[in-house]
Amino acid sequence: MSSTPEKNEKSTIRSKKLGDKNDLRIKAIENGTVIDHITPGQALNVLRIISVGENFKNTVSIVMNAGGARGDKDVVKIEGKELTEKEVAAISLLSPKATVNIIRNFEVIEKKQVAIPQCVHGILKCVNPNCISNSKEPIDSRFIVKECKNGAIHLRCAYCESVMTENFIKNII
Repeated sequence: MSSTPEKNEKSTIRSKKLGDKNDLRIKAIENGTVIDHITPGQALNVLRIISVGENFKNTVSIVMNAGGARGDKDVVKIEGKELTEKEVAAISLLSPKATVNIIRNFEVIEKKQVAIPQCVHGILKCVNPNCISNSKEPIDSRFIVKECKNGAIHLRCAYCESVMTENFIKNII
């Protein structure tokens, strides 16, 4: 059963009017950051890391568990914010395959793959309540980062040697 050109044309016109449900788009941002290839389900944790919450006034777009060429992923677009190195380091701990794109005048001016640092400072709170980094002393937390063969990340406190292996997102400062 073949379709007539007239029927195809009507279908195309209707698709353009209603929008193709497989062609959903998020508006481009003029200036800001796009964090792509976030580990599926981690977009909300990324927002927590970069302090984007209810008081953030610029546009934020989130896509979670979206299919991509490299498998499922989350994507976060933030208008009017560029990430600090500390924020990028924290994102790399929970999403080591993420990419950070800096947008200016609707153009990607910089695109970089996050890299898991060997050490992180002042990002996480130690799980040991008796650690000197949790005291009133003016000391930033410091963790040695170890990536295991299975892809897991272990964080060892440089002061008390306590180890965090998972759920460290709840210890973000």
